[in-house]
Amino acid sequence: MKARNLIISGIFILAVIGLGSYLINNPVGLFKQLLFMGAVVAAVLIIYRIWTNRSQGGREKNAFARAAKQSKMRAKKRKTSAQTSNHFRNRPLRKRSTAHLTVIEGKKSKKKDRAIF
Repeated sequence: MKARNLIISGIFILAVIGLGSYLINNPVGLFKQLLFMGAVVAAVLIIYRIWTNRSQGGREKNAFARAAKQSKMRAKKRKTSAQTSNHFRNRPLRKRSTAHLTVIEGKKSKKKDRAIF
């Protein structure tokens, strides 16, 4: 572990010495090189973001935005209706039937084939 740290610190020291000498001998060249590297990194980052946004799919994104907008509108309606309808709270609440759940009638007399353990 110490040998690895020694090698990494040696490389770091050599990099600082090289950067310092390059700054003293050719500061304009160093500035140009850093500017070019920054431009390349920015271009790669922009291309990456465009690529990832395209892979997510525009239709799915639009559908999600539409659903979020509808849920916000519903939440606003619920708040306003709850505030205005305080006089309806005196009535006892009825049980609501679950209309979306249906019972499917099948052959109940037929036995299932199961392995007995």
